[in-house]
Amino acid sequence: MKIGVIGLGNMAGAMIGGLLEKGFAKPEEICGSDANAEMAKKRAEEFGIHITKNNKETAKEADYLILAVKPQFAVGVIDEIKDAGKEGQVVISIMAGKSLAWIAEKFGHEMKLVRCMPNTAAMVGEAITALSPNENVEKEELDIVKSILESFGKAEIVSEHLMDSVVGVSGSAPAYVFMMIESMADAAVEGGMPRQQAYTFAAQAVLGSAKLMLETGMHPGELKDMVCSPAGTTIAAVRVLEERGLRGAVMDAVGAAIQRSKEL
Repeated sequence: MKIGVIGLGNMAGAMIGGLLEKGFAKPEEICGSDANAEMAKKRAEEFGIHITKNNKETAKEADYLILAVKPQFAVGVIDEIKDAGKEGQVVISIMAGKSLAWIAEKFGHEMKLVRCMPNTAAMVGEAITALSPNENVEKEELDIVKSILESFGKAEIVSEHLMDSVVGVSGSAPAYVFMMIESMADAAVEGGMPRQQAYTFAAQAVLGSAKLMLETGMHPGELKDMVCSPAGTTIAAVRVLEERGLRGAVMDAVGAAIQRSKEL
């Protein structure tokens, strides 16, 4: 099986690194191309993969073809490769805002297509990726695509109409979390803690809390209550967060991301 990657930026680098680290593919089973020759050279040196002459050559070689280009370049890339793919090829798109119907229309013919939405945590092997196949993708092929995506985190199959919600709750979410970590660290610095140490404490607290919820399967409200001792420090902090409307602000922010995704 040959995996081709068009666009070798950060997300593609995370995907390739995950595939190799998990042993899902060997370097000789991955080929790629990028408009930026320096980026292509970097990935070849980093991973030992084959860099093709152009996108068309990548499409010709791949059984599973990953489109990891920015949405604004989608039309040009698809025009270049639409008649170059192998028979039975599965195309995996991680292009934001481009629906299955839109991509199929640009290719202009029947194809096997899976639309995906990862997030930047792929860079450390902790992404959560949503995937939606079209009706031409067989179960065995979908299992392979899911395995590819799970090489750099978790993956869940969702109905395509939920992709905008995925953008709001996970695709854009690292930015919300980074803002929270920065704010927590700022408060710790105000309390006298050195900044780098404050970042470490805040980030590890977020990481550990998320892991606790995922591994126990407990409701977040129940876990929150476990931390809130009577007349303690945590319930005092929670009261302030409730007074300042944390829940409403987060819901509004996620809602704004969902709405913007629909507009793209």
